[in-house]
Amino acid sequence: MIKTLVVLSGGMDSTALLHLAIHEEGARNVGAVSFNYGQKHGVELVYASEYCASMSIPHEVVDISLLKGTLSNSALTGDFDVPEGHYEDENMKVTVVPNRNMILLAIAAGKAINDGYERIGYAAHKGDHAIYPDCREEFAAAMKECLRLCHYDDGIELWRPFIDFRKEDIASLGTGLGVDWTMTWSCYNGRDLHCGKCATCGERKEAFAISNLVDPTEYEDED
Repeated sequence: MIKTLVVLSGGMDSTALLHLAIHEEGARNVGAVSFNYGQKHGVELVYASEYCASMSIPHEVVDISLLKGTLSNSALTGDFDVPEGHYEDENMKVTVVPNRNMILLAIAAGKAINDGYERIGYAAHKGDHAIYPDCREEFAAAMKECLRLCHYDDGIELWRPFIDFRKEDIASLGTGLGVDWTMTWSCYNGRDLHCGKCATCGERKEAFAISNLVDPTEYEDED
């Protein structure tokens, strides 16, 4: 069994990854870490915490919200609105948080070393690559090598099983593994319901539709 620390946002991808880790390694060998970086949709952290509690998985929320000002050139952390539309639209680039994944993976590596985990689970998938530079295969490969070198012996393994998956593949896999999608959060607007109009809501809707699965999410805009 490989002791695995999952970077858990509270969204579809990382929650499916959490289930996959439990399925492969057993719950006693899995933990999760989430990050408060000042994101507008901080409600995702509540979902992450509640999900881990329901699965009896150890979970820590690391507060790095002091970085919010440093990472403010993003619609997720800055003083401007989250755009509506599809991820393929040019204006969606404003949702990129500068170098977010490198920062989060570096801190996760420190926690993994400190707490005796052997690998870090990272849920980047193929559909992310077009808009998020730090979700590309090249980035993941480089981080994998960094994590190999950041500790003694073979270092920390970077586990990225979804790197060639699309969102609909994750929806299908997660459903098969028993993910409760009603306990996950995707929307970039941290309101009471998913807005139904931002890019990540659109991607969520598409994933269920393409997979021929019922979308259990309640949206402000059902169109």
